Amino acid sequence: MDNPLYTVAQIRAIEQSAYATLPPGTLMQRAGRAAARFAMELLGERTPGNSRPVLVLAGPGNNGGDALEVAANLADAGIDATVLHLPGRQDASEETATAHERARDGTVGFIDMLPPDGDWGLVVDGLFGIGLARPLEGALEGDYRDLVAALEALRCPILALDVPSGLDADTGAVVGPDGIAVRATHTITFLGDKPGLHTAAGRDHAGQVRVEMLEVGPEHLPAAGARLGSAELFARCLAPRRHDTHKGSYGDVAVIGGAHGMLGAPVLAARGALLGGAGRVFVAMLDAGPGYDSVQPELMFRNADDLDLDGRTLVIGPGMGGSAGAMRLLAKALDGNSPLVVDADAINLIGASPDLLGRLAGRRAPTVLTPHPLEGARLLGMTAGVVQADRLASAREMAVRTQATVLLKGSGTVMARPDGAVVINPTGNAGLATAGSGDVLAGICGTLLAQGWPAWEAAIGAAWIHGAAADLLVAHGIGPVGMTAGELPAAARAVLNMLVQESLG
Repeated sequence: MDNPLYTVAQIRAIEQSAYATLPPGTLMQRAGRAAARFAMELLGERTPGNSRPVLVLAGPGNNGGDALEVAANLADAGIDATVLHLPGRQDASEETATAHERARDGTVGFIDMLPPDGDWGLVVDGLFGIGLARPLEGALEGDYRDLVAALEALRCPILALDVPSGLDADTGAVVGPDGIAVRATHTITFLGDKPGLHTAAGRDHAGQVRVEMLEVGPEHLPAAGARLGSAELFARCLAPRRHDTHKGSYGDVAVIGGAHGMLGAPVLAARGALLGGAGRVFVAMLDAGPGYDSVQPELMFRNADDLDLDGRTLVIGPGMGGSAGAMRLLAKALDGNSPLVVDADAINLIGASPDLLGRLAGRRAPTVLTPHPLEGARLLGMTAGVVQADRLASAREMAVRTQATVLLKGSGTVMARPDGAVVINPTGNAGLATAGSGDVLAGICGTLLAQGWPAWEAAIGAAWIHGAAADLLVAHGIGPVGMTAGELPAAARAVLNMLVQESLG
């Protein structure tokens, strides 16, 4: 199933294309009806006149017009709807003015300020949508910051129309350095999904996302440069294992890392690779470490300087440190022809060395980088805050500079290719914010490369499986609080086997 993600500019173009073929106000009316249906779903079975009222926040633009249409439709269905209308300094559009008149002519109630003791069954956020370019505070007369902050104390669902107000639809960042955004439990987004709903702060602010196309057909839709991840994007790489195979059929993975005091990182990556299906997994330690893993005795330990790197998929960087020996091993790996996952300290070393960056960009073998935002910032010569302010652009820039597939970790992990293609991963939860989970991810990515997956599918698949493993653990009562990285490899194995089984139909 295709899940395109459209920028604000593309959504504006879709609107203009559809407007040319529809009577004025049609899209707003359709949005109001669709959102009202969703609102009634969230309210559940209610008896008209005997349910908690709905508060509708209507801003000055067309998003406010959508909200007024929602209020009018709810009132027509017998739902007690109250509008807090915040008009702007400029005249409303003709469509918004018509929606306002319709709401005024019905049974919708209007208020000028939020009551301190309101008992709402649902709040509908129609303040700004995709049209906000400035932080909420000071955007117009009135204190929007206080209004949005007051919503945090309400114990009811909050339905955002198109985009939670205050959230950048393109990037998922809250608008402004000290901005504030509505934290919705649900978002109904119109004319196409938006990347900002699925990465950075977007996942916390958008809640569950429903896409409503408003009956606009594919002839109005442009090509999307970004997509929301799904198992379908790597399904062609899923295949049952034949009986007539052996350990050599599924590739060798060598995890290179383990400087003094960081021996656990490569072990976690190696467990991820082993339980992800590699035929053999080596742990190549820079420092004298354990020669045996009591949890996974199948792992084979070697001294990093003594291991032959040829013919193996390499995962380099977990706990590797920044010594001269680490740089030498990294240069050797970059110069070789093995499929390569570059993680953790290896990314930091490349960020500090134009020579290593040049070697990386010149590689022809499959290569995946797995930075977290700070490592990505070091690679790009900027701060982590700048990376997080536009994760899609940052991932694309890293992919261009390194000529590799980039997997930028974080909430809504972003995969990018040098040609500009982007996928945002939808799986995972807060339990992944724990030491070592990124090492396991690198190992999973390495094992997929070793089994013959192309770099793009390996990155998308690794992120999806890793996140789904965390979701599976939560479903079984393990986390998100207290989830550990060591619990992820077995869960990832279960997810991968379920995917293979599902691929058989």
